[in-house]
Amino acid sequence: MLAVTAEPPALAPAPEPPRRLLRDVAYEALLASIVSGELAPGAKLSDAELAARLGLSRAPVRDALARLAAERLVVSKPQSYTRVAPLVAEEIRGALAVVGAMHTLAVREALPRLRPDDLGRMRAANEEFVRAVNAGDIAAAITADDAFHAVPVTASGNQPLADTVARYTPLLRRLEHQRFSSTAARASAARHEELIAACEAGAADRAAEISYEIWAELE
Repeated sequence: MLAVTAEPPALAPAPEPPRRLLRDVAYEALLASIVSGELAPGAKLSDAELAARLGLSRAPVRDALARLAAERLVVSKPQSYTRVAPLVAEEIRGALAVVGAMHTLAVREALPRLRPDDLGRMRAANEEFVRAVNAGDIAAAITADDAFHAVPVTASGNQPLADTVARYTPLLRRLEHQRFSSTAARASAARHEELIAACEAGAADRAAEISYEIWAELE
């Protein structure tokens, strides 16, 4: 008798990627335009015009503008105007001090918990940062920089710290864009390597000092 070969089991279809909410699509597009300067400080924002430009309805655009207003990147007066927020030196300086202090604390708290794979993620993020800078892809450089600094923030296990960073970092996006668009971006990559080395050596004071300096150099 001929042997009957069983058919291999059918593979399950790959899961579909989750759909992005339209308000998130609108937010990310508007944030990128504000950070890059395409929407300059003081520029008037019309939800109808922005909706047409993005190919969306006005509702998700309004949600995105409300979120940007909460992050102080947009200012508005009901029934009057909505504009891109100006760059206010004192406000930026205050946000920079808070974010820098939080990242410095994150490094101190994370250091005893950092594992080799955490340091590997920091190295990989910095390598991606360098690639993005060399390619002139500033949005990707900012994303990679976020991924780099997120490692100690997450490892710290300090949720109020993480919430504070998330609240005030958007105010610094325009500073990051300016720095990463310039030759200073290479200095940022070198600083990242210094921070990795200090963390790997368990040098808490030096790691905290480097972390503070990374953010201070944005000003």
